[in-house]
Amino acid sequence: MTAEPPGASLPSANQPSANQPSANRLGRETSPYLLQHKDNPVHWMPWGPEAFARARAENKPVLLSVGYAACHWCHVMAHESFENPAIAGLMNELFVNIKVDREERPDVDQIYQSALALLGQQGGWPLTMFLTPEAEPFWGGTYFPPAPRYGRAGFPDVLRGVAGTYAEEPDKVTRNVSALKDALNGMAENRAAGTAETIGAGVLDEIAARLLREVDPVHGGIGSAPKFPQVPLFELLWRAWQRSGKAPFREAVVTTLANMAQGGIYDHLGGGFARYSVDERWLAPHFEKMLYDNAMLLDLLTLVWQETRDPLFETRIRETAGWVLREMVAEGGGFAATLDADSEGEEGRFYVWSEAEIDRLLGSEAGFFKQVYDVTAHGNWEGTNILNRLGRLDLAGAEAEAKLAASRDTLLRARARRVRPGWDDKVLADWNGLMIAALTHAGMALNEPDWIAAAGRAYAFVRDRMQDGNHRLHHSWRGGQTRTPGMLDDYAGMARAALALHEATGDPAALDQARAWAAVLDAHFWDQGKGGYFFTADDAEGLIVRTKSAFDNATPNGNGTMLAVLATLFHRTGEDRYRERAEALAAAFSGELNRNFFPLPTFLNAVERLHAPLQIVIVGPPGAAETEALRRTVLERSLPNRILTLLPPGADLPAGHPAQGKGMRDGRATAYVCAGMTCSAPVTTPADLAVALPSAHPTQDRP
Repeated sequence: MTAEPPGASLPSANQPSANQPSANRLGRETSPYLLQHKDNPVHWMPWGPEAFARARAENKPVLLSVGYAACHWCHVMAHESFENPAIAGLMNELFVNIKVDREERPDVDQIYQSALALLGQQGGWPLTMFLTPEAEPFWGGTYFPPAPRYGRAGFPDVLRGVAGTYAEEPDKVTRNVSALKDALNGMAENRAAGTAETIGAGVLDEIAARLLREVDPVHGGIGSAPKFPQVPLFELLWRAWQRSGKAPFREAVVTTLANMAQGGIYDHLGGGFARYSVDERWLAPHFEKMLYDNAMLLDLLTLVWQETRDPLFETRIRETAGWVLREMVAEGGGFAATLDADSEGEEGRFYVWSEAEIDRLLGSEAGFFKQVYDVTAHGNWEGTNILNRLGRLDLAGAEAEAKLAASRDTLLRARARRVRPGWDDKVLADWNGLMIAALTHAGMALNEPDWIAAAGRAYAFVRDRMQDGNHRLHHSWRGGQTRTPGMLDDYAGMARAALALHEATGDPAALDQARAWAAVLDAHFWDQGKGGYFFTADDAEGLIVRTKSAFDNATPNGNGTMLAVLATLFHRTGEDRYRERAEALAAAFSGELNRNFFPLPTFLNAVERLHAPLQIVIVGPPGAAETEALRRTVLERSLPNRILTLLPPGADLPAGHPAQGKGMRDGRATAYVCAGMTCSAPVTTPADLAVALPSAHPTQDRP
């Protein structure tokens, strides 16, 4: 289906009509993004029944604008159009205007992004959709300039055209609404559901080989510009390397991470990664930093470092974890959502440098620093310099790195005096789940208990402040207020985080909480007819469609995440109900492989965890030196399907566990490595355990 362009135009309108309410309604919201727009001359209303009732009463179409606080082009459109009294007057006269924070309402954003894609247009933010008073989409786009530019129509012309079509060509609107609603409902249906057993290691390797063809062999990443991290996809390639031993899979992942770690997408002074690069080299980002990107990259960097021991990757892990704990901890210990791209009205101003600034601040050390970090008089981005080390994909010697670290510290202290980008400190349950798990995994691998403790505090915040007595989560928290009932990704992400903390600490309450969140999903989200979890609960706000998908977006898909959670719960508890639900979930979406496997990496990685878990049991006194030595041997290895259990002497495993009944050998802490229902012989030394663990390259590279 393609978009039909706006039709007839209406007269210009620079002032609101006499019967238009004068108040912008966003001042009582908690979202920093909505509050950014509370002083616009646009008569914004938050999403809700009041806005649509007004649209019906006034027989006006709805202009839905969706964005987020760190979004650069959202700021551009706000400055150009929403702060312009003439354009705002036109919006107020012709439409009921609704502003949505996509981070606060991913359920709303997901529906209308899908509608825009069905119109044949590229999605993104700001999202600008035009709806009937029944919330049905009929046309839309993303950013519109205030006058014709970049091959795009000017926003005032769009407003007049859409309003004219709505008023004068209702049949055209009805046709678009009907086609879009049918297509949206079709997207929520499982298509060609298969069986989980059809997705074996051979199928996964074939998919990885096909995806490998899309990887840039020089700079890494998928395709050309713009480039996004695509972390679950590169985890899929890493898993393929570990299964097959085929070096190209490994090189694709290592090359991608090294270029990102040395590129301008990485903040070389403060740590942390920007959302994406506008060029193929990872040099120039849109400078916003998202919690979820950094969580996923921490996880992948940890997984790859566990095998390569690359000092560059360890450095970036430590710096990024440091940035999170220094700059992204919100009130109460939860993790904040984003840092803005803009400051003082300019994109990237906080992060870029002139050569003169570097010379003044670093003095005699400036020459060496400029050579390493690509600093020149003319700059490498819009006349300024984005610090990067793309000239080499490893670190220099110890003496050189010490000098560079001192220079970076000088620049970081100077940068701290600049006007900082905006900080969106709302706490999102799903994104916190990603960061809690990532810090826990990294903390275990690099033996950093402070990271695990910080993850535990964030977990406790979500558990204690963002759920009710029935284990029902809220999606968002800010300023003491929760907003929006929890969605699939919230429960799945936090259950995964609880299981990570259970593995790290042995706390049985974390396992119990993961089970409770899984029970909520089964009771309120499961599709009893066709399987799979809906994105929203059966008692949530009724939107025009109840979506269900296994496709990843900017964050991992909740159905894929939940498949891994259910697999872990089964292997930890031995309860068949988790295996049965996991297999039903895998079967519900396995048929999607025949249509499009590119958006399915989280789901596919979880299928492998379900069918090929690596269960490692260490029986020994908790905290004893021998027990800890065996545990460190496991934690330092790259084992993405690892399920590690520490068992005190005298305790036993669930019925059906392959190591059930096994204990200490000769009074010493003892480890068992189990693949399927077969366990290794008992081992009592770290060296023997290392041999028993799977090799990182099980076979030679084969054709």
